[in-house]
Amino acid sequence: MAIQVVRQDEIPQVLKHAGPVGIPLSQPPCLLRTAPRTINEKEHVETGFWECSPGKFRREIVQGEIMHILSGACSFAPDDGVPIELKAGDTAFFPPQTTGTWEIRKTVRKVYVLV
Repeated sequence: MAIQVVRQDEIPQVLKHAGPVGIPLSQPPCLLRTAPRTINEKEHVETGFWECSPGKFRREIVQGEIMHILSGACSFAPDDGVPIELKAGDTAFFPPQTTGTWEIRKTVRKVYVLV
């Protein structure tokens, strides 16, 4: 597999509309744009770019997640913990089965790896 490079100014062109979030808690619902990437021979690993418009929604992902926020501002309130604030430049590690509520204040764009 060849190395994949996506320059920061190219990300908006690779993102594709993916519809609304699965469990919206605000109206209108947050809208998603995504650009999944494939890592050969790693079927259980999902990675790519993700963008979400402002609003609130429940986190549906059950896998562990590593994310780096490229732009925007948001908070995540885990069901069993203290809310965290995330903004451009921050990196977060979510253990598997992390549940809670996202609040996107300024459209968030991130790169993620689900494991």
